[in-house]
Amino acid sequence: MAIGAATIAKSTLELVENKALPEPVSLGSSDTLKVILTTTEDKKATRPHQASLLLREPRSNLDTSFPLGVKESGKGKVELSHKDLPTQFLSGPKTLSASLVIGSFGSAKPYRSPAFDLKIESDSSSPPPTAEKPLRYGKLPEIHHIFKADPRSPPKIITLIFAGAVIAALPVLLFVWLSLGANLNHSSKAFQSSPLPHAIFYISVLAMEGIFFKYYTSWNLFQTLPAAAGVGLVIFLSGSRALREVQERRLTGLR
Repeated sequence: MAIGAATIAKSTLELVENKALPEPVSLGSSDTLKVILTTTEDKKATRPHQASLLLREPRSNLDTSFPLGVKESGKGKVELSHKDLPTQFLSGPKTLSASLVIGSFGSAKPYRSPAFDLKIESDSSSPPPTAEKPLRYGKLPEIHHIFKADPRSPPKIITLIFAGAVIAALPVLLFVWLSLGANLNHSSKAFQSSPLPHAIFYISVLAMEGIFFKYYTSWNLFQTLPAAAGVGLVIFLSGSRALREVQERRLTGLR
């Protein structure tokens, strides 16, 4: 059960249980409607689990509810104005049915009864609001994915310039190597002691350079990685055996 009052435009109307107000309540564009009530059970104030003001448009059966903030003392209040109402209620002069709905769990008896009729008065000087088109879920147009194009190689002239710079640096590297005391006299002895490790090591190094060249010109990463892994394993095994032979010569005093 509910005992309360409706206040609008500084006018207060008393609400009576199970009885609607005889005259409709007008709500202008600048007005605010306040509904204040006290909920009781067996003549004792109590706080229900749910309490709301239900507005319904009789012609379209469109309704919406506004929950009341109810305290432990049973006192509840709700305020609403034009901005709180759905656009469909503001499209023109309408009279809405306002009902109080109160309910709790357990054996408490629910309450629902018309409280008053709410007359919506629109402002004639401003255009009526338009309702937004509701979102409808359905089939959407097909999406055509455009993937990023493959990376392009730089111009050939740039490639030739840098390749020429690398080749031109080889004689300089050889000159510096010889000036630091590189000894080529032991190359025949090295190939005699371990011909396969040395030969395979140098061939593998050249093969790795060839793999890098293919990756730069035409191969992709999935083609390059398996080949590089295989050649890298050969370089590791043959290089270890070749370095072991070099260590044996160093231990005998050959430099």
